[in-house]
Amino acid sequence: MHELIGGARTRCNTRRVDVRTRNRVTVAGRAGGPTLVFAHGFGCDQSMWRLVTPAFEPDHQVVLFDHVGAGGSDLSAWSPTRYASLDGYARDVLEICEELDLRDVVFVGHSVSAMIGVLAAAREPDRFAGLVLVGPSPRYVDDAPYRGGFQAEDIEELLDSLDSNYLGWSAAMAPAIIGNPERPELGEELTNSFCRTDPTIARHFARVTFTSDNRDDLARVGVPCLILQSREDVIAPLEVGEFVHARIPGSTLVVLDSTGHCPNLSAPDQVVAALREWLPAPAVA
Repeated sequence: MHELIGGARTRCNTRRVDVRTRNRVTVAGRAGGPTLVFAHGFGCDQSMWRLVTPAFEPDHQVVLFDHVGAGGSDLSAWSPTRYASLDGYARDVLEICEELDLRDVVFVGHSVSAMIGVLAAAREPDRFAGLVLVGPSPRYVDDAPYRGGFQAEDIEELLDSLDSNYLGWSAAMAPAIIGNPERPELGEELTNSFCRTDPTIARHFARVTFTSDNRDDLARVGVPCLILQSREDVIAPLEVGEFVHARIPGSTLVVLDSTGHCPNLSAPDQVVAALREWLPAPAVA
């Protein structure tokens, strides 16, 4: 059973309750086991991991949360100042770890959360045992010879479209992001997830996400790192995964036989298998 920690929209008086409520932190799995912290991507929430996390609950402690502004997080905790860069989200991750007294954490970050995890681990490396980056991109904009997958004008057009018609943007972009046109239910799920996100916060988070440049931060990763990359991904092409692999010393790159930017939804069995193969075998309870 999942233990919901927090969930109310109101701000709480103590820091302990506030952090857990702020990010709607949930804890499942084996208490005292090695800890996996799962973080979702833009426009999503922790439910996007529901096809992956049950496989690890028998022998790991599993922690999930919603970024502020997403899912069941406390919207009153959001501010454009704190979240003007990905550093604000990395601070949230570290505060969650501190609040739950987590050590030797393996952080599993999808999409933009991959770079959030990179920043958090660089700031407090002693708290982390490893990083798993699913569809990471340190920079979405091309900067020759670097290829991020988008021209600068593409990103501005994308952000302008999001600003002017968020719901229309969501309906058009979600199926392209998810890929797998033969499985339209996946695109519908992502569209609905986008549409549940507060538009003002979503527009701000999108600009922070798509205009960030974290290439120099990759060399600061000092913990074991697994990179999971779909063979076809319109948001983070294979070249980007290879770049991340080359820039993180000692990292492991696994190219999944999947398409689209959300293998945690479209190919969860492959994500589970790759994680299982890379993670140390947990001690028998």
